[in-house]
Amino acid sequence: MELTAIESAIESILFALGDSVDIKKLAEVLEVTEGEINDALDELTVKYENPACGVQLVKLEDAVQLCTKPDNYDYLIKVTKSKPRFTLSDTVLETLSIIAYKQPVTRIEIEKIRGVSCEHAVNKLLEYDLIKEFGRLDAPGKPILFGTTENFLRCFGVTSISDLPQITPDQVEEYKKEAEAEISVKLDI
Repeated sequence: MELTAIESAIESILFALGDSVDIKKLAEVLEVTEGEINDALDELTVKYENPACGVQLVKLEDAVQLCTKPDNYDYLIKVTKSKPRFTLSDTVLETLSIIAYKQPVTRIEIEKIRGVSCEHAVNKLLEYDLIKEFGRLDAPGKPILFGTTENFLRCFGVTSISDLPQITPDQVEEYKKEAEAEISVKLDI
């Protein structure tokens, strides 16, 4: 199969599905190698980098998706009359950070780190499709394990969990000092 034919088939599949498709699955369906799929994806990426093009190719872990360029989001909202993007409160964002870095993680582990209940935050993250259930921990009560979704990767512009920024020991100490200062200010009030 020629590279242009592979590109065309990939483009059609991604457009029609509107969701991510595993690279391995594309290779299987098109009966070509994953290397040929990746070559075609590289060509499509270059094609979509043109400013006149309104879509882009987004790689998510071992999958790929055809998406609208972020610059055009406001126009889509006007057409679909959908709600604008959701905002994450500090509590929800903190909970999401814990899940992203510790996944798979149980609600109890999250609450142990945060020191307060996280039921509302977890429910919001599930509603926003930023996290999902990854099964159950083999422990008494069989607590649910949570982890991030492809939508999380898409929303935060990373292709893999390994692309998340790493926190250095110096940053951890700085954050501890900031938290202690906040607590002492609150206790003085």
